[in-house]
Amino acid sequence: MSKLIKVEGYTQLLNPTQTEQGIKQIKDFFQANLSTALRLRRVTAPLFVLRGLGLNDDLNGVERPVSFPIKDMGEKVAEVVHSLAKWKRMMLAEYGIQPGYGLYTDMNAIRGDEELDNLHSLYVDQWDWCRTIRKEDRNLEFLKKIVRCIYSAIRRTEYLVCETYPQIKPFLPEEIHFISSEELLKMYPDKTPKEREDAICKAYGAVFIMGIGGKLSNGEPHDGRAPDYDDWSTPNEDGFLGLNGDIMIWYPVLNRGFELSSMGIRVDKEALERQLTISGKEERKQLFFHKQLLEDKLPLSIGGGIGQSRLCMVLLHKAHIGEIQASIWPDEMRKECEEAGMPLI
Repeated sequence: MSKLIKVEGYTQLLNPTQTEQGIKQIKDFFQANLSTALRLRRVTAPLFVLRGLGLNDDLNGVERPVSFPIKDMGEKVAEVVHSLAKWKRMMLAEYGIQPGYGLYTDMNAIRGDEELDNLHSLYVDQWDWCRTIRKEDRNLEFLKKIVRCIYSAIRRTEYLVCETYPQIKPFLPEEIHFISSEELLKMYPDKTPKEREDAICKAYGAVFIMGIGGKLSNGEPHDGRAPDYDDWSTPNEDGFLGLNGDIMIWYPVLNRGFELSSMGIRVDKEALERQLTISGKEERKQLFFHKQLLEDKLPLSIGGGIGQSRLCMVLLHKAHIGEIQASIWPDEMRKECEEAGMPLI
């Protein structure tokens, strides 16, 4: 299949039993480190939410959620979540979580419109987290501080894996580099956003690309973002737009940039109004979630998602996410992966 990346000479470093043990070790260790570093409590999350409340994540605005009618609720329609970006913020308010503390959960989703390849599956699993902040925390330095905490937890987990399985060698750099999407555009004006990501990841090993969703000087956004969770329109102290971004690394197994997390400071009332207008989505102001935010009933927050299967894939040096998680794949892809030495679960 055209989207499949085949790695010449690839061999699995762990057998199936070791892989399953490694997955559990990574998930147990990383979430404990994440919750400690960011002072997060674990909560139980929904697999689906009711349509029409504005709670589901709209991603880039074109993906269709999996939905079904509920017989005992008058055929009201439920949607399988794309992520829990907005639901988490509701829970901060419901639990009365104070600034400096937050929550995390295991998010499981189905994204039927996903284009399947080495990194993308119909099944999405991530640690969705959110933390209450103060108004004075809505700045770039605070965002960078949280990013460094997350990256440090990733590197500690890498160390544990390499100690457990000596055949796996560490590759993540000690520090993560910060750059805005506008600066990245100016560095590589003739490249596509994906090519720019690959170039900067290869140069620094680990990068947080800031300001994703708003239009750059070329009139195009670096990537799409829904208007109602990340703040991508507020000017920051560096003179660029946006208080959000992606944690990316250079992944030598696939020889490309690799996104591990999308995160950011969440919209306040002013940013929500502005971004709904920019996106032509003003009608969302009538939805339950948006009303709660516009009426100051939700706390200021920072949050994001960290891919569970993606993190396991990287730290266990796998070439395809299907070596980590059980999902549905085209028969042709399964055959090609088997021939390429990366059998899918």
